[in-house]
Amino acid sequence: MTGNEITLPQMLERREERAEAQRLFLDKYKSPLVSFSMNIPGPIKTNELIRRAFDIGEILLLDGLARIGAEILYADEVHEDTGDELLLAVSNASPENLKDLAVSIETFSPVGRLFDIDIIDEHGRKLSRQDFRKCLICGKQAQDCARSRTHSVSELQEAVMKLLSENMERGL
Repeated sequence: MTGNEITLPQMLERREERAEAQRLFLDKYKSPLVSFSMNIPGPIKTNELIRRAFDIGEILLLDGLARIGAEILYADEVHEDTGDELLLAVSNASPENLKDLAVSIETFSPVGRLFDIDIIDEHGRKLSRQDFRKCLICGKQAQDCARSRTHSVSELQEAVMKLLSENMERGL
C-alpha cells in the first residue's frame, strides 16, 4: 500500500483532537453527531484510492441524510496523513434513524466495509451496531480477528487495496 506512514503517537494525537472536536460540537449544537472516517489498518491511513472511496462515502452519507430529512447544522472535514474525516452536527433526525442510515451505508456500499460511521447522541453516547462487522479476509467477526491478531497488517492492507481497486475500476 502506498502513502505516507504515520506513527502511533500521531494517530493517538489525532484521536484526541477528534474527541475534542466532538465535545465542542456537542456543547455548541446540542444535537446528534455523525462522525465519518475510513477503517484502514496499518500505518498508512490515506492515499488517492482511499480518498476517492471516502469521497463516495461522503456523497452516500449526505444523500442519505437529505433523504431522511436531517438538517446539517455544521460540518468539519479533515484530510491529513492520519486519515480522512467528516464530522457533522445534525438536527431533524433521531440518533437511532442516523444509526440505521450509517449501518445501511456501511453494509450495502461496495466499499462500505471500510467506512466507519459513528453516531453520537446529544448526550455524548455512541450508538452501537446491533450486529458485528465481518473480517475483510476471513469473514469471521472482525473484533475477534483484530483482538487475536489473526491476520497480519500486510494481509489486511492487501485486502483493503484489492477491495478498493476492484470497486474503483467498476466506478463503484
